[in-house]
Amino acid sequence: MKNKSSSINFSRRDFLKIAGGAAVITAGASAFPHLLRRVLLPEQAVEAQGGYDLYYAGTDGWIYLPPTPAIPPFHPDPLGPAPFNTYIFGFRNVSGMTDAQRISQKNKAQHNAPLFWVNQFDPGNPVDFRVQVTNLGLALRPDLFDAHTLHWHGFRNVIPFFDGEPSSSVAVPTGENFTYVYRPREEGTYMFHCHVEDVEHVQMGMTGLVFVRPLQNGNISFYPSGKYAYNDGDGSTGYDREFSMFLSEVWAESHWSDAHIQLPEWSDYRVDFALLNGRVYPDTLAPNAPINAAASIHALAVQTDASGDLVPTPGYEHLQYQPHSARITCQPGERVLLRFANLGFKESAMTLAGIQMRVVGRDATMLRGRDGTNTSYETDTVSLNAGESHDVIFTAPAFSGGSGSTGLGYDSYMLYNRAFTRSNNLAAGGFGGQATEVHVYPNGSLAAQQYPNDWGI
Repeated sequence: MKNKSSSINFSRRDFLKIAGGAAVITAGASAFPHLLRRVLLPEQAVEAQGGYDLYYAGTDGWIYLPPTPAIPPFHPDPLGPAPFNTYIFGFRNVSGMTDAQRISQKNKAQHNAPLFWVNQFDPGNPVDFRVQVTNLGLALRPDLFDAHTLHWHGFRNVIPFFDGEPSSSVAVPTGENFTYVYRPREEGTYMFHCHVEDVEHVQMGMTGLVFVRPLQNGNISFYPSGKYAYNDGDGSTGYDREFSMFLSEVWAESHWSDAHIQLPEWSDYRVDFALLNGRVYPDTLAPNAPINAAASIHALAVQTDASGDLVPTPGYEHLQYQPHSARITCQPGERVLLRFANLGFKESAMTLAGIQMRVVGRDATMLRGRDGTNTSYETDTVSLNAGESHDVIFTAPAFSGGSGSTGLGYDSYMLYNRAFTRSNNLAAGGFGGQATEVHVYPNGSLAAQQYPNDWGI
């Protein structure tokens, strides 16, 4: 069998075509970094352009979780600077900080990430909402050069460029910035997280809650407060006080592994700590960190010191990087909106003992049929799968009188995860889990809320 050899003959015209194509490719390759620079800019260039509503930074840090019972060798982590014992990744609100202050927040992440909220997009007065994200890098693990994104989970018809999903969008490497632009058209409660290495980054703490206020807000003809969860048209979602309830989880081994340059076996995942607003009971009842109410226009602005670091509440220094309380305060007859969002990996069942809740929204969708039929429902337990949100409203019951059921001037009702493996962490006294309390005070005891999760005390 003979092999027939073949030859390829190039004409001068063919050669020029190939050479020209190579030149175009070379020119395109050299231009690509410049095009990319328009998207991911150094901090100084971005600051010169200006124009953001919030500025968040991704980095690492440490938080506090109950040290007993110990989970050797993973918890408490001996690398943690006292009083902290659990390594995390997370976000910080660095809006308005100087370059020096912003850079000094490296290794000072908080959990959960700073809560933020926006107004529903108004076509009659179109205003975009801009969140700028920078990546400060990891202080404990400089060998990890993971990029970060901000993915608004559940945002409908998002422009892929601003989705925060790195395969179709832009991820932010260390030292760079990216500005996400939103026009939120559907009101309700959502959540956000980093979508790079998302199993790891979500578990490590790069998660938070976001909600959209409806255009109906301010209309007192439907409900006296003028505050609503949705554009209901009848005041059925009106409320007097609102509290965000963000559910997350900690698997101690995965956090220890990232701190100690190890790889966890994710198929062994388990919930060692179930968190509510970044804390476990009874720390969920501790006060919010000092809040700058005037600066809390779109996010809970925790007060900071001269270096930009979070200021803890005196006596609660161990919660410095877990600034959000989960304690609920109200007065008889008030409607209270609870915004639940679950970014753990397990299903949760939040039960309010002794008070009926009405579920008015789910996954940022008001419970109304296509014909307008009200499909909201009453329950004492709200089931939340991973990645789900619920908006529920309860009416505060009458105060029992005297010094209250607690003897401290208020009545107390438990709100807890009925999935008992996550209601506590096996510590003595049943502490450590996804639980908090509703405190009902006599009328006239509380001031009007200035911001979400404000106790009014």
